Amino acid sequence: MPVTDVTTDAEALTMTLTADFAAPVERLWKAFTDPSQLERFWGPPGWPASFPSFDFEVGGHAKYYMTSPQGERSHGSWEFLEINAPRGFTVLDNFANEDGAPLDGMPVMRVVFAFEPTDTGSRLVNTSYFASAEALEQVVAFGAVEGSTMAINQLDRVLQSLRDYASGKGTQTEVIDDTHVRITRLVEGPRDLVWRAHQEPELMKQWLLGPDGWRMSVCEVDPSVGGRYRYAWEPVDGAPGEAFGFDGETLLSEAPRRAVTTEHMTGTEFPSTLNDLSLEEEDGATLITLLIEYPDKETRDMVLATGMTDGMEASYARLEGVLEKVG
Repeated sequence: MPVTDVTTDAEALTMTLTADFAAPVERLWKAFTDPSQLERFWGPPGWPASFPSFDFEVGGHAKYYMTSPQGERSHGSWEFLEINAPRGFTVLDNFANEDGAPLDGMPVMRVVFAFEPTDTGSRLVNTSYFASAEALEQVVAFGAVEGSTMAINQLDRVLQSLRDYASGKGTQTEVIDDTHVRITRLVEGPRDLVWRAHQEPELMKQWLLGPDGWRMSVCEVDPSVGGRYRYAWEPVDGAPGEAFGFDGETLLSEAPRRAVTTEHMTGTEFPSTLNDLSLEEEDGATLITLLIEYPDKETRDMVLATGMTDGMEASYARLEGVLEKVG
């Protein structure tokens, strides 16, 4: 993981994050100063960032918000105090309301982004300065150490092209913590079409099948927020296994970028998971990322032991064929 250290200093009133990357300083600078790239990693998993405005000049302001799987938004704003391309910049970072105005009673931080060359690429040293020990403690209590670590650890895939990042990997399953798993798969095809293939039953029935020898017997979808869905599969031609299905609700839909749904195994008392689907396109290819939140570690391990990754890889391989035909 890129992040090598996060340190808080109650005497200096600072929190410092250090991360190393196999990319030159100029590439790291671009990732932090191009809002379309910044949006791809600034929010931690499950809370992706959006930067609706980004006036990158001394005295200029950036407004951003991070959106939870349930659609809640946490807003912030930056005022650019210093810019020294490509070695770093300094901002005044505020918790903000929807209009970007600072929230009363919330900490204000001076944050320095410093980019240093190394023998293997570059290093980020991100230092936040606080006005008091209470402000530092408050931000740490909000989960800033964990959140910033998870966010910056996503930067590797931004610094590479999506094809380089995913080359030869197929479907990848990454355990993030006791209750979160991230699954990624790059497919050849535009994001709009990949989005449709996750929303339209006539397309879903062609690829969302799992291992060979199964068919999708039920595909009922209302993709609007608050809408319900129901899927079911059954083996055919003597294939092993028993029929099963899932049902759930759409919590968030931001076409063609993100959809969040609950998922419950139909006919069981198993608790639901939270499935957070996001799509990123680059040069005609789309990276599918599915962040799954389980109720506990035991449920996570039980699901992973089913061979879920292999079944998803078979489905995604079919998806590429569908995209080629439809596109």
